[in-house]
Amino acid sequence: MNGRYYTRGPGFSGMLTPGVKGLLIANGVIFLFQGLLGWRTVHMLGLTPAIFWSKGALWQPVTYLFMHGGFTHLLFNMLALWIFGGALESLWGTRQFLRYYFLTGVGAGLSNCILTPGMPSVIIGASGAIYGLLAAYGLLFPNSMIYIYLLFPIRAKYLVLIFAVLAFMGSLRPGTSAVAHLVHLGGMVIGVVYLRRDTMLRWGARKLRSLQREREQQQQRRRTESEEQLRREVDDLLDKINEVGIENLTPWERRRLREASEMLRQMEERER
Repeated sequence: MNGRYYTRGPGFSGMLTPGVKGLLIANGVIFLFQGLLGWRTVHMLGLTPAIFWSKGALWQPVTYLFMHGGFTHLLFNMLALWIFGGALESLWGTRQFLRYYFLTGVGAGLSNCILTPGMPSVIIGASGAIYGLLAAYGLLFPNSMIYIYLLFPIRAKYLVLIFAVLAFMGSLRPGTSAVAHLVHLGGMVIGVVYLRRDTMLRWGARKLRSLQREREQQQQRRRTESEEQLRREVDDLLDKINEVGIENLTPWERRRLREASEMLRQMEERER
């Protein structure tokens, strides 16, 4: 995640919480080993969708989170982890924070594998999880002020929206940029869905109930229209009997009169 962010206001304490500290250490140690072992490690532990599917590299959606393309890449991701992750861990606790971090990070990688299964390029970095943290921070502390380059203040909710739009626009052309926009977007979407799952489930339940009521109303309208049509047919046949006598009805009209009368009787019984 590129950028230089400092935040003030609700949510940010500057404390180095246990989960964030553990992730910082893990990323730093693995980055040192990555430098010692070379790019072979990156290709093995980074996420390559084509290899994930063809060779069953099931570890890659986890290990790619700890690979980075250089010190600057690592620095900005870890800075964002400290700023946004510390606030969230202070609010949630370490266990829930780590669960969310890996849910968004691993989920972002898997979403990229699903959407671009034949992609041969390697994806590295914690940005999927970091974008998930950014989305959570924007939802939970929407009015917290974030200072970009220590100079430009912007509220968290607007920064999240800007990053979401940029990630979405970039994801429309996967593979044309060195930035894994699909991973970024996936981390944000998974984070929002996870945090708003109860609200979304309630909305879905209301929508289903609304659709069910609409379906029942349509069925009732069709039954009413059918009943009215049958009554008109019966009335027309009864009027003809009054005019010319039942013996002058055609065989089809007699059969139709019996059938329509029986159907009306059944409808009335069901309504009772």
